[in-house]
Amino acid sequence: MMSKTFYVIHGPNLNMLGIREPAVYGYETLEDINAEIAALGKELGVTLEFFQSNSEGALIDQIQKAYKKADGIIINPGAYTHYSYAIRDALASVDLPVIEVHLSDIYKREEFRKISVINPVCCAQISGLGKEGYLLALREMVTKYAL
Repeated sequence: MMSKTFYVIHGPNLNMLGIREPAVYGYETLEDINAEIAALGKELGVTLEFFQSNSEGALIDQIQKAYKKADGIIINPGAYTHYSYAIRDALASVDLPVIEVHLSDIYKREEFRKISVINPVCCAQISGLGKEGYLLALREMVTKYAL
């Protein structure tokens, strides 16, 4: 059986984790979080490709790169969640299972954060569980969506 491959895509400002608003996002860095996701991926026997960008176009390019190369996408689109129809359309175009992840609970924050234009093209959304949301997303992706 061939190993499944999943793309883990992090959007804008996630490279500043550990520094940016630690009361909201915690003190762990993106590298710390990716290391935990990678360890779980190894345990589950899957291949992971990590990517982070602050640029909408670079995120879209990475999503399109997943076409016919990945078995699913786990994405934290950051602030693009709330208004990037271009990222939404890119996710829809690759015809892969997608799980949207947010470290903070977007439904308990500012009004504008409660709207996700990404969610309608995702098979699940995990919000407010911190780094555990990524781990849950990977487990869900492997067991439920990328069969």
